[in-house]
Amino acid sequence: MVLIEDAELRNLRYVFENREHGGKLLAEKLKKYAGKNTVVLAIPSGGVPIGKIIAEKLNSKFDLVITRKVQLPDNPEAGFGAVSFDGEVVVNLEWARELSLTDEIINFQIEKARKEVGHRVNKFRGKRLFPSLKGKIVIIADDGLATGYTMLAAIKSIKKLEPKKLIVAVPTASRGAISLVEREVDEIYCLNVRESFVFAVADAYQEWHDMSENEVLSYLRNKT
Repeated sequence: MVLIEDAELRNLRYVFENREHGGKLLAEKLKKYAGKNTVVLAIPSGGVPIGKIIAEKLNSKFDLVITRKVQLPDNPEAGFGAVSFDGEVVVNLEWARELSLTDEIINFQIEKARKEVGHRVNKFRGKRLFPSLKGKIVIIADDGLATGYTMLAAIKSIKKLEPKKLIVAVPTASRGAISLVEREVDEIYCLNVRESFVFAVADAYQEWHDMSENEVLSYLRNKT
């Protein structure tokens, strides 16, 4: 695995104006993949502006890989795993046990995430077939990695489709999240790597908001 970062941005906060700014900077780093049978897959919601801009700059096909974090019951912003569109589930059982989560609670939260994935697939993809990825260069984009489990679930699902090369592209990530996914991909492009104990994706952006489903749909209407 190769990590491509911007050393000047390491451990800094508020380095991107917004998601679009982060996407443009990533696209510049990825420009060698323009015109090389590349497919960009964005994780909604926050990864959609990032992936859309990368796909436009590389003149590549653009689509979605839909995953959802398995939330902690008392803190929906935090997760101990993720579920992907094809049913792939990754969870940190050791951490769940440390938090005294029972099997019943764990399974309930997984099922809750699975239902949300189904909702998003229907909302954002409908009956549209998933693109063929065999032998192609695939870039999975998101707006950041906190724990890394949402990306890991996406990676495991996409690897089943036999891409030639698999790349992760995110403006920001925790060092721990990078460690979780680095053995599963060929390259990681992450401009802002942070090693702080407390990590929030939002802290990399000067302007941040949770994207609505309507915002995601507005990007998809102009799909590359």
